[in-house]
Amino acid sequence: MDIMSKEKRSKVMSKIRSKETKCEIALRRALYSKGFRGYKKNFRLFTFEVDIVFLRKKVAVFCDSDFWHGKKSEPPKTNRDYWAPKLKRNNERDELANKTLQEAGWRIIRLSEQGILKNPEREALKVIEVLEAQ
Repeated sequence: MDIMSKEKRSKVMSKIRSKETKCEIALRRALYSKGFRGYKKNFRLFTFEVDIVFLRKKVAVFCDSDFWHGKKSEPPKTNRDYWAPKLKRNNERDELANKTLQEAGWRIIRLSEQGILKNPEREALKVIEVLEAQ
């Protein structure tokens, strides 16, 4: 049983961003400050939306939210019948995206929200390392 009314829950959920999140912005700022500017943001590759894409290098960077990608220890306690399968589907979609893009010759980088927010410079260096490996 949810502790909020349907209207209140709907309002809360509508405020959750899928683009321009704090972690995406922090990572892009760190990359920009290190001179890496030739990327697309929120770019669709096949059927997947990638947070940061370096087209020439064929590098796709995903900034994975801890909640939506199941990095928290367990799903919310309310409405588990919904949340457990939902988070499992998200992880399955992530695996499919990784497989599809890798088969097409893309290199995939998945960074966690917590890691980016804690130290965006370190996470940017992970991206730069892959970009400069070519």
